[in-house]
Amino acid sequence: MRSTTEPEAPDREIYDMTKRIGHLHVLTDETVQNRFAHIELAERAIAGGADTIQFREKNKKTKDLLEIASALARLCRARNVALIINDRVDIALAVDADGVHLGQRDIPVAVARKLLGPGKIVGGTAAALEEAVAAQNDGADYVGFGHIYATASKQKHGAPKGPEALRKVVAGLAIPVIAIGGIDQNNYLPVLEAGAWGFAVIASVCACPDPALAAHEFMSGIDSFFQKRSGS
Repeated sequence: MRSTTEPEAPDREIYDMTKRIGHLHVLTDETVQNRFAHIELAERAIAGGADTIQFREKNKKTKDLLEIASALARLCRARNVALIINDRVDIALAVDADGVHLGQRDIPVAVARKLLGPGKIVGGTAAALEEAVAAQNDGADYVGFGHIYATASKQKHGAPKGPEALRKVVAGLAIPVIAIGGIDQNNYLPVLEAGAWGFAVIASVCACPDPALAAHEFMSGIDSFFQKRSGS
C-alpha cells in the first residue's frame, strides 16, 4: 500500500526535455556478463525501449574507449536515444555525446559544465542531500542518488540509502533525480513512488538472458506508473 504522504511524482513535461533526461538509464557493462559487447548491449536495450544509454568502461585504453563511444554515438543518434558518457568529459566531447555522468572523484560538475556548455547533459552522483544540492548548484541537469539497494556491480561504502532517503533528496532539489544502485524488477516501483524521475540499471538488464525484454519490462512499468499518476 502506498503512503498517503508520498510526494507528487514529477510531471513528465515539467523539465526541459530538450536535454532529454531519460527515465531508464541502461549502463552497458562487459564485466557483469561476457556474452555481449557494449554496442550489442546498447542495441538490445534500445530495442526494448531504453531512452538513455550510459557508457561506463574503466578497463580499456583511451583509444579503445573512443572507438566504442563513437559507435555508440552513431547508434544512439540513429535511434533518437540519449548517450551519456560516464566519467570522461574528453570522450563525450570527442564523439559529441549528449552528456556526461560524473562521480564524486571525477572532474567537478562546474568544470564539466564550462567545458560542455549549456546544451549538454551533465549528471552528478550524490550519496547525501548536501552532495546533491552542491551538484545542482554547480550546474548539474540531474543527480544520480544512491546506492538505493544493495548491489554487487561495484564497491559501495555504507549501507543502502533506501527509498525514504531518496524521497528527501527529491524534495530538496529542483532538478530530476535518477536513482542508482541495486534496482531490479522487484524493487523499482518504490523508487518511482519516492519521486525519482527514473533510475539506472546495469545487471538487471545487461546480465539478463534477454536484455531487450528486460528493458521492455522496465519501460512498460515506468510508462504505466506515470500514466496512472497523470490520470491518463
